[in-house]
Amino acid sequence: MSRQNVQEKPQRSCLACRETRDRDCLIRFVLSPEGEVLPDLEARLPGRGAYTCISSHCLQTAIKQHLFNRAFKCQVSMQSPDGITTQVGNLMRERILGYLGLANRAGKIISGGSLVCDTIRGKIKPGLVLVAINASESISEKIIVLAGVHNIRSERVLTKEDFGAILGKAPRSAVAIRQGGFIARLFGEIKRYRNFLGEV
Repeated sequence: MSRQNVQEKPQRSCLACRETRDRDCLIRFVLSPEGEVLPDLEARLPGRGAYTCISSHCLQTAIKQHLFNRAFKCQVSMQSPDGITTQVGNLMRERILGYLGLANRAGKIISGGSLVCDTIRGKIKPGLVLVAINASESISEKIIVLAGVHNIRSERVLTKEDFGAILGKAPRSAVAIRQGGFIARLFGEIKRYRNFLGEV
């Protein structure tokens, strides 16, 4: 294989723990024209970037130790550690909701505990099953165990109310997403979100 075909991914270091990772495995922050530190989850905003792990702990450490000042070589403005942590978490959650909205518009979502279980047992398996974090333990365990038996990835994320709002229906305990090109990206976003919250 030629050297051109072996492209190494750009790497950056976390401000807090100093561990070096692929840039895609970190959270990028940029400085606004007003000198405010802003999260740039899609890594599209212009300017110099500073990075932390996808971890609320690393982010809060970087803020408390004023490491963004050092990274941007100036006195920066930013929210409190809890404030910016909440902001980043909300942005990650919105990205997940966005993907689910796309899946719903494409007709790829099955919702409700019974229908999700039927879909898992069916011939055409879903690509991913999501169970609401506030669903009852009995329903959650039943769906997650059943998905595992059929080798289908499952995650506990969002709420019954979130699922219902996406679908324009009453709250739903679980949703199954049919196979499609965005399954891997959605799964990745969920992993990032749960990792940031310290759940993974």
